[in-house]
Amino acid sequence: MKKNILYRLYSLIFIGMCIAPAALMPVVRSDASKEKRDLAEFPKVKTEEGKLNFDFFDQFSDYFSDHFAFRQQLVTLDGHMKATVFGTSANSGVIIGKDGWLYYSETADDFLNVNTIDSRGISNIVHNISLMNEFCEDKGVKFLFTVAPNKNSVYPEHMPFNYIESDRKGNYELLFDKLTDDIPHCDMKETLKNTSSNMPLYHKEDTHWNNLGAYAGHAKLMNMLGKEVCPAGNWSIRNDRQGDLAAMVYPADKPDDTQYYTDYQFTYQYQGRFRALDDISIKTLCEGKDGSLLMYRDSYGEAILPFMAECFGAAEFSRSVPYRMDYIESSGIDTVILEIVERNIGNLQKYAPFMQAPERELPDISGAGVCSDIVIEKEDNGQLVHFYGVLGDGFFSGDDATILVTAGDRTYEAFNCFEDRLLGREGETSSNGFSLYIPKEQMPDTDNIKVTVVRNDGSAVTSS
Repeated sequence: MKKNILYRLYSLIFIGMCIAPAALMPVVRSDASKEKRDLAEFPKVKTEEGKLNFDFFDQFSDYFSDHFAFRQQLVTLDGHMKATVFGTSANSGVIIGKDGWLYYSETADDFLNVNTIDSRGISNIVHNISLMNEFCEDKGVKFLFTVAPNKNSVYPEHMPFNYIESDRKGNYELLFDKLTDDIPHCDMKETLKNTSSNMPLYHKEDTHWNNLGAYAGHAKLMNMLGKEVCPAGNWSIRNDRQGDLAAMVYPADKPDDTQYYTDYQFTYQYQGRFRALDDISIKTLCEGKDGSLLMYRDSYGEAILPFMAECFGAAEFSRSVPYRMDYIESSGIDTVILEIVERNIGNLQKYAPFMQAPERELPDISGAGVCSDIVIEKEDNGQLVHFYGVLGDGFFSGDDATILVTAGDRTYEAFNCFEDRLLGREGETSSNGFSLYIPKEQMPDTDNIKVTVVRNDGSAVTSS
């Protein structure tokens, strides 16, 4: 009799555990913001065309997998078990390092120096940065380029033992070896590695630098610009941050990552609608300060923003892509900073900045070769016409290439950018792309466009 009762009790508990995740879904909800992805939505019975949705049950399965009750608690338990017992991550986007350090999986190639950008791709990126610098110089605006290093570039010692750094150069080193003094640039990796601090400059459980690291980066940028650095104040420590990587692996854990806070009283104010530091555009004013800053940045710009905003009378921090360089002409900006994280260096040969292409003299191409392997597209962008496309390998020889586009009797220099999205080839990479914006009033009536590639040895190849 007692055994029967125990069997029934065990069965009830087992059935209850199986039913609870579904029965409690309306009450216990998952926090989608912690996992850096969009959770599946509840499927519709009919499609947008009004037809029966035959994928309903498959979509419902995905929805249930993302929303069942206690999901994040179970994911967290699974994450801790795998990290503790096997030293592996339950989330493919996170690398479990030593001593509790977490790293972003997308930085693994940079750490191992594999799948690097080819030499012409690096030359393309340098060329594109050079054109942005030239545009700023022509407007009397200071320009400064920098790359925020991946965490494992500054703290490699906490990476798992099976991730072994190679002696080959990575994208960061390949790029900075190619940059010349003609392009103002800040080697942020060297800056952070040489910063004397008994406290880490990056979060242990997050992708990004902490406030100390951001301040060290700010100080270097301001020194290079010849401007006064924001006072540091006194620093205090609080374990109150939930790192973005920790949230991906241990979403139910309470925030316990270390953050450093300064007691300096900032005086800048936000202008317009401010929601959060990840807004596409954030504008600030700081009374009593001189200068106007436009900083193109990514998520690394969030921690550095307060220090930069405090040092300029007016500042805008923008995450928009492509970069709106045309905005400089009408805004009174005197300083432009372009910051990008190391793992995204390749994006600098993807999207051409929105600005008028520089006009050039077409060299003598009487002896130029001819290649018809070309794709060229056109789109209207208000006052500018956007031409973009991709060239065949026959146009190129060597690393350096200047791509000139002739429309009517005017010739312009293009950005060496492969617009993957616009070309319907999203996710692909190529070092053969070109992209530029030409003023509509300078366009001839005909769409007869000629593309000429001037190689580094002085030879040229034209499309006609």
